[in-house]
Amino acid sequence: MMHSIQVAVLGLIHHYGYGGLLVVMALGNIGAPIGSEVVLPTAGALVASKDLSNIWLTILFAVAGEVLGGSIGYAIGRFGGRTLVERFGKYVRFHHSQLDIVDAFFDRFGTFAIFICRFIPVIRGIVSIPAGIARMHLVPFYFWYTLGSLAFCGALIFAGDALGEHTQAITALLHSGTRFIIICVAILVVAFLLVRWIRSRTANAT
Repeated sequence: MMHSIQVAVLGLIHHYGYGGLLVVMALGNIGAPIGSEVVLPTAGALVASKDLSNIWLTILFAVAGEVLGGSIGYAIGRFGGRTLVERFGKYVRFHHSQLDIVDAFFDRFGTFAIFICRFIPVIRGIVSIPAGIARMHLVPFYFWYTLGSLAFCGALIFAGDALGEHTQAITALLHSGTRFIIICVAILVVAFLLVRWIRSRTANAT
């Protein structure tokens, strides 16, 4: 599956250059099952092979694509609300449990949660939707979203550029670690919710 995605991305970016990269990243940020941990090192490898001419332009278009997708996701959440997400979210890998996880991050970290979620597999591709549902102010939303995307995209594109033809090694490692990261995040969120519930019960008892 990972190899098929990588081949498709290579073809799209090879034919359409930076425009293809922008489209791919935008789709990945509204829930499409693209996998940024595969796309970005691959884009870096294309810089190394000179299929993409400039690493800074590659990072710029990748971040622009993420922000574009995030803007669409935010609008979906803001104007569609929970009802739309719960009805159609399954088509973009967005389920009620994921909405609860992101809500818990918002409760704990405020707008900074957007930055944190930019580094969490799967969640990073749909975090803009619950931000729209919560009607988060646009200035902190775009600030943390862009900053997180810049750090994430820049790191993986530089890694792909440095590794060149050996990029598949890092994409395989990142892909295999995705499930482990998701489980760890889920455990932390459940623990946080459990502690908050216990504290609430204790406060009500007194």
